[in-house]
Amino acid sequence: MARTSAVASSKSGASKKLVIKNFKDRPKLAENYTEDTWLKLRDAVGAIQNSTSIKYNLEELYQAVENLCSYKVSPTLYKQLRQVCEDHVQLTESLDNLSFLKRMNRCWQDHCRQTIMIRSIFLFLDRTYVLQNSLLPSIWDTGLELFRTHIVSDSGVQKRTVDGILEQIELERNGETIDRSLLRSLLGMLSDLQVYRDSFEERFLIETNRLYAAEGQRLMQERDVPEYLHHVARRLEEENDRIMSYLDQSTQKPLINCVEKQLLGEHMTAILQKGLGTLLDENRVTELTLLYLLFSKVKGGLPTLLQFWRDYIKSFGGEIVCTPEKDKDMVQDLLDFKDKMDNVAQSCFARNEGFINAMKEAFETFINKRPNKPAELIAKYVDSKLRAGNKEATEEELERILDKIMIIFRFIHGKDVFEAFYKKDLAKRLLVGKSASVDAEKSMLSKLKHECGAAFTSKLEGMFKDMELSKDIMIQFKQYIQNQSEPSNIELTVNILTMGYWPSYTPMEVHLPPEMVKLQEVFKLFYLGKHSGRKLQWQPTLGHAVLKAEFKEGKKELQVSLFQTLVLLMFNEGEEFSMEEIRTATGIEEGELRRTLQSLACGKARVLNKNPRGKDVEDGDRFNFNNDFKHKLFRIKINQIQMKETVEEQVSTTERVFQDRQYQIDAAVVRIMKMRKTLSHNLLVSELYNQLKFPVKPGDLKKRIESLIDRDYMERDKETPNQYHYVA
Repeated sequence: MARTSAVASSKSGASKKLVIKNFKDRPKLAENYTEDTWLKLRDAVGAIQNSTSIKYNLEELYQAVENLCSYKVSPTLYKQLRQVCEDHVQLTESLDNLSFLKRMNRCWQDHCRQTIMIRSIFLFLDRTYVLQNSLLPSIWDTGLELFRTHIVSDSGVQKRTVDGILEQIELERNGETIDRSLLRSLLGMLSDLQVYRDSFEERFLIETNRLYAAEGQRLMQERDVPEYLHHVARRLEEENDRIMSYLDQSTQKPLINCVEKQLLGEHMTAILQKGLGTLLDENRVTELTLLYLLFSKVKGGLPTLLQFWRDYIKSFGGEIVCTPEKDKDMVQDLLDFKDKMDNVAQSCFARNEGFINAMKEAFETFINKRPNKPAELIAKYVDSKLRAGNKEATEEELERILDKIMIIFRFIHGKDVFEAFYKKDLAKRLLVGKSASVDAEKSMLSKLKHECGAAFTSKLEGMFKDMELSKDIMIQFKQYIQNQSEPSNIELTVNILTMGYWPSYTPMEVHLPPEMVKLQEVFKLFYLGKHSGRKLQWQPTLGHAVLKAEFKEGKKELQVSLFQTLVLLMFNEGEEFSMEEIRTATGIEEGELRRTLQSLACGKARVLNKNPRGKDVEDGDRFNFNNDFKHKLFRIKINQIQMKETVEEQVSTTERVFQDRQYQIDAAVVRIMKMRKTLSHNLLVSELYNQLKFPVKPGDLKKRIESLIDRDYMERDKETPNQYHYVA
């Protein structure tokens, strides 16, 4: 190596000269310099290790290391330093576990501090010689390696350290307070020394597994489910807190998995069998939310919960539907149950699509376990809500109730049963003027139309159309009456009903007063004059009237049915009549007459006296006009004693539905066969199931097919009996 110096002449025009001179020879080290310097350095390292004061200036020591390294003494210096450090590191004496941990921690902290100090003195060595030799560990790594080799790798020390740490963790799990910073430091030491996983984590997870396996078994026996769930949540929170405070992040996944597996995974079925029903019965929203949250963490947790949830709904709902004693409250119970389950799915089960679909499927299953009855009761429930006098709900609330009803209605397979009963009740509401709100009626109709199509509601819409047409006809009839030479003192209102739209009513012949008969004839003449070719059939069972009556107290108006009218008008002709006489005079059927007399003589407004007194009407009873009748109102409505819908009536409605179904099956079979010409039995049945909108048994389909073969709509194949051909 030569030092270059350029000397240039300052004179102008003079040539420049470049002179190259050698370095001065590097001074040689004094004879004992290396040895003396090492002694100084060794003393300094010893002072650091023993925490005593260093006699020499740190800068002087750093310079000494640099000097030695410059004179290629680095390998020797590195070996000597390593040996001194190795000599210092030694085993600690026997102590109790906690004291041992504290001593171990102090030893580790001192070692780290000393290694940093020593490294700062030997920094030049670390950054030159060690850096250039990739096989040599740095001074810091050497310090760690020596500590690991001589202290931690010693089986006795390692066992005592890990035992002590595990003992502290167990104490904390049992509710005692421990020194978390001590554990954080010691576990950090194991991590730095790269023995955390092998020496600590494996044993820690085995111990955790054992602890929680035993705890899970014990607490499942001792505690109820809500308490157990809160305990599991608390345990998971504690373990997560441990990871944040002193455990290594790498432990998080296996540790949490272990807790979840032992406290939840092993007991999923037991938890649900023991507690899900109670939680749902008592609507424990907090615990159900927690249950969902915990089960979502465990493999197979949510599918298991889903299955139990579905089974619970089927079981609870099945009980509502299949218990005849509860029929009275069935629909309200179903609505409440649906609301409750919706709330659980929304609030507790995070609107999970799978749970919502399972709920719908479960509702559809249990509601159709008992054919026809739910459909009938839903129709009656709607009637109770749409009937006048239902003061429970405002229009908005009524709309909300109808929306909820439609959700339940969707689950029903036999919607034609609903239609039959709904039509019967709608007819009563319209004819007696009992409908609470035309808007609500039309809203319900549009909901049904949207749900089931226009064909489903065409007859119901026809009923409304009839009522509106009747109003127009009555305006024309009043004008017609006024133009008559003998205007009547009775005001007649007639509803003209198209036979196909309305339920069929049993005709009943009664003896009307001559004035009424005359007025009927006038109307008949008027109507048939406008609509020739039509036939009118009067329905007295649906008629009602307002009568003017005089009592001692004064004049009153009585709002009564046509049958009640016929009975009361008799008392214009005589003082007292027997039941037999009334029946002969009015022609009212016996059962209907008994209920009519009961309403007039045994109800709240007793305009007739019955002799002998009593709640029921007997054959020998006699009746007279109650002249002493008193009432605070001027117009009094006397309700007809409603005959409870008899089993026969229900059966006849259901039979009518069944008959309609047979016609629909016949029509569907003919339609399919006409299009396909030839079809096997199985394919025909499959096609029918796709087209029919009500539940039907294969046996019933077979009967209808046989009936159509008998009536020559189709025929069997002569060679393959299972094959059918359409007969044009």
